Amino acid sequence: MKSIYQLLFFLLLSLPLAAQDQVFVETESFQNKGGWVIDQQSFVVIGSSYMMAHGMGRPVKDATTTVSFPKKGKYQLWVRTKDWAPFPKGPGKFQVVVDNQPVKMVFGESGSDEWKWYNGGEVDIKNDQTSLTLHDLTGFNGRCDAILFTNAPKFTPPDKLEALTTFRNKLLNLTGTTANAGQFDLVVVGGGIAGTCAALSAARMGLKVALIQDRPLLGGNNSSEVRVHLRGETDQNHYPKLGRIVREMDNGDPGNGNPNGNEYGDARKIAIVKAERNIKLFLNTHVYKAEKEKDKVTAVVGRDIATNKETRFEGTYFADCTGDGTLGYLIGADYRFGRESKAETGESLAAEKSDDFTLGTSNLWASLDRDTVSSFPEVPWALPFSDEYHIDEARSDWQWETGFGNYNTITDAEKIRDHNLRAIYGNWSYLKTNKKEKYAKRELAWVAYIGGKRESRRLLGDHILNQMDIQEGKQYPDGTVTATWTIDLHFPDPKNSKYFEGQEFFAGTKHIKVAPYTIPYRCLYSKNISNLFMAGRNISTTHVAFGSTRVMRTCGMMGEVVGFASYVAKKYNTTPRGVYQEHLPEFMAIIKDEPTTANSKP
Repeated sequence: MKSIYQLLFFLLLSLPLAAQDQVFVETESFQNKGGWVIDQQSFVVIGSSYMMAHGMGRPVKDATTTVSFPKKGKYQLWVRTKDWAPFPKGPGKFQVVVDNQPVKMVFGESGSDEWKWYNGGEVDIKNDQTSLTLHDLTGFNGRCDAILFTNAPKFTPPDKLEALTTFRNKLLNLTGTTANAGQFDLVVVGGGIAGTCAALSAARMGLKVALIQDRPLLGGNNSSEVRVHLRGETDQNHYPKLGRIVREMDNGDPGNGNPNGNEYGDARKIAIVKAERNIKLFLNTHVYKAEKEKDKVTAVVGRDIATNKETRFEGTYFADCTGDGTLGYLIGADYRFGRESKAETGESLAAEKSDDFTLGTSNLWASLDRDTVSSFPEVPWALPFSDEYHIDEARSDWQWETGFGNYNTITDAEKIRDHNLRAIYGNWSYLKTNKKEKYAKRELAWVAYIGGKRESRRLLGDHILNQMDIQEGKQYPDGTVTATWTIDLHFPDPKNSKYFEGQEFFAGTKHIKVAPYTIPYRCLYSKNISNLFMAGRNISTTHVAFGSTRVMRTCGMMGEVVGFASYVAKKYNTTPRGVYQEHLPEFMAIIKDEPTTANSKP
């Protein structure tokens, strides 16, 4: 019966538009976004980016656009949205305004936290070119995915992902309109510190490189959108050549969550990349599809998070620097998620039983002193704080963290961010109301709406780094990146767990010091996808070892190594594994900054 309904739906889509006129508007494509921001973090769940009114309690400026209609007349208006904090009703209220006439229905307060279509009633379209406005009412993260106008009064747009994606692609004319970016020696997916360093390293070795990033900025967690400072050392290397590019990208140490976003050097990072003639930079491009032949990636397809235009990238080699292992997952690379057991790895720090526990995601925030007293709206939908438990801080640090196995850090990214926001706003409201002597003249200056992730998928290579490798300082022949960070595995803060059991948002840790050790090159390429490198927090480690390798200066040096390895692979028309098996002395000579001897086997 289900298949019959699906068939009828697809037949309906195939009818000519003469039978019904439909106008589909993706909100992220609005011409003037005003104070609204684009969020693409949940593309894998809803199949799209969306717009959000992130005003920290102050309504943001309207987003506006102009919509072309095939004919004038009566249309049903549908709005795809959700109530992100339905306790019982959330604060994300907004209006849709059509040709300066607000639709009667207020959206974002339905009491349901599921993305779905809401019928806004009938509108009369009197102009071929009609203005459309999103009007925020609260400043508390109201969100809108898409708006549909249809002159078929009994038509209901689909909510299920597969049907919605087909519907969306048809009305946006996305099917068969993919642009071709060209052929590259190395396609780097992910423009955090690891991916940017990989692209720079390969380009400077003479390779033609595509660097694809799904946000408008490079740097990932070290960008002004997330604001995490760099950790790990570059000056304790066994091989001093590694870390030179990382130092170029390093903008000093502004700390975590600095209210001044300029301290993170966004413009410098982009300028460094654009200065390289061998790199083509593609910002705002979310890779959601990959193509392969046998065990090789042949191409990836990315969608612009604002315009929805699609671009295809062909490559000889690919590097997954997404953090989430997105490309590896799309192409079928072997991976792990969560903690291994002691019995599996032999690690004393491993869990007794394997599970899906991961380190969490942070949304940092900061307040600033002002000259006058300010207030903050009531937030009955936020997490509740009290004299007994609150966090008396004017600025966050790394401890503001949600995850810990309660949420999947990939598929629940929106829920994690929203939980962090409920904690931030709830605690801030308590401080403003109950600690006026300290906070009356302070106001929120910045709250991250992009989550800073720590852990998700780890792609498996020919070697899986473990606790013993680290603590025993094992020196493998292909030891490359020198890592210096402690084994730093977060867990819910016990006091936070007491008051928010199962809903923790604050972390603790125990730093287990290590001597500088090297990460084998074999951790930086896939064991079953023959032309796939990886660099960053998604490399081949156990959960325990990941606690040490995941910091950004270390990840950046991984990117540098991947750039060198891709050069050797291209020179000999071999695979990443072939670099290790057939050309290790020459590869290591590059790492050591020594003269190379070609064609020498280990």
